[in-house]
Amino acid sequence: MLKRLGLVLLPLSLLAFGASAQAQVTLEEIIVGDHRGEANIARNEFRNPVETLEFFGLEPDMTVIEIHPAGGWYTEIIAPYLRDEGRFYAAHFSPNSAAAFQPRSLAGFEDKMVANPELYSHVTIRHLLPPHEVAIAPPESADLAMTFRNVHNWIMAGQEHDFFAAFYAALKPGGVLGVVEHRALPDAGMDVMETSGYVTEAYVKEIAAAAGFEFAGSSEVNANPKDPTVHPRGVWTLPPTYRLGDEDREKYTAIGESDRMTLKFVKPAN
Repeated sequence: MLKRLGLVLLPLSLLAFGASAQAQVTLEEIIVGDHRGEANIARNEFRNPVETLEFFGLEPDMTVIEIHPAGGWYTEIIAPYLRDEGRFYAAHFSPNSAAAFQPRSLAGFEDKMVANPELYSHVTIRHLLPPHEVAIAPPESADLAMTFRNVHNWIMAGQEHDFFAAFYAALKPGGVLGVVEHRALPDAGMDVMETSGYVTEAYVKEIAAAAGFEFAGSSEVNANPKDPTVHPRGVWTLPPTYRLGDEDREKYTAIGESDRMTLKFVKPAN
């Protein structure tokens, strides 16, 4: 965890954002900040981070959990936004995971945080590996938890209900869970959801309801009507993965990234 590294919290870089250290940096400034690589900035077009985070209700003084942030694409945006007034928990993979890529991903994320203490020294990393490691924040402490394109992984592992139960426990009554996920056709069965990377909206709502959440709304900000959702290698056929290599690359480039649902749930107030 970064707390044990003894990093010093420094003011935001004026060069990165062109803003006064006393002023709240905006999401619009952060998404094109110098701390973000060109490849990550280019994906703003498909991920619509400002509109997505505003739909979920992100405010700079919130306690926020990002669930399985992987390489930290969204962390680059959320953490600087919360740096001065909020609290940020990154519920990342566990070093104890049997999936070899997960400890590697965690280590890369930790390195990313350490490399830029000016922006990330306040980030608290927790490990999320149900059923043994599920304390992703103090109980009922978070205002907002968010996950981006992860639900299909938990379905493949048969642990989707365990994950949503962990989110529910960490959120305060009235807290919000935001979910972005590749969207399957409404009639897709579990065989599709367990193999393609696409999930139906109905099933995400079912998982959330089983954990105790109430559905609070949806947005089409991340929709892509050009995506038919049925591909030879599932969602990974599309950019940026291009799992077929050069085969039909122009076709998949023209489609763009996947069609995605953007859903908001609320933990009922006591």
